[in-house]
Amino acid sequence: MDWLVEIWDWIVRFWLSLTWSQIIWTAIFTIVTIIISYAAIVIGMVKIPADYFSSGYARQIKSDKHFSIRWTALIIKNIIGFLLIIAGIIMLFTPGPGVPTILLGLIMMDIPGKRPLEARLIKRPMVLSAVNDLRARYNKPPLIMD
Repeated sequence: MDWLVEIWDWIVRFWLSLTWSQIIWTAIFTIVTIIISYAAIVIGMVKIPADYFSSGYARQIKSDKHFSIRWTALIIKNIIGFLLIIAGIIMLFTPGPGVPTILLGLIMMDIPGKRPLEARLIKRPMVLSAVNDLRARYNKPPLIMD
């Protein structure tokens, strides 16, 4: 039970050490992060091809670019995807669109075995209907699912 008292004391000390400027900056950061996350989700879900989640989807590789440019873009895309997945996991427990952010991060990453996980996430009725409603708002066809 001593550990419980120590945790409570730490929480009290932390709470008392907070200033209004820390609280305001944290609130601003949270709001900006949520806005950026929603914007990324909208752009990502509208830009993906309608048949992206179907088994017949063939990924287009841009071979007209130099090797180093393709690898640099691939690495940056994977880092951004990884950060989106981490942010999505955090958003599962805090305000924000957790599942769509995780899905967008998976879509961006080039890792083996991601397709079944993407399909499991997008096939959730609430996620699929929200994505298709969003796509309809931007005059895009609904996603084709197998």
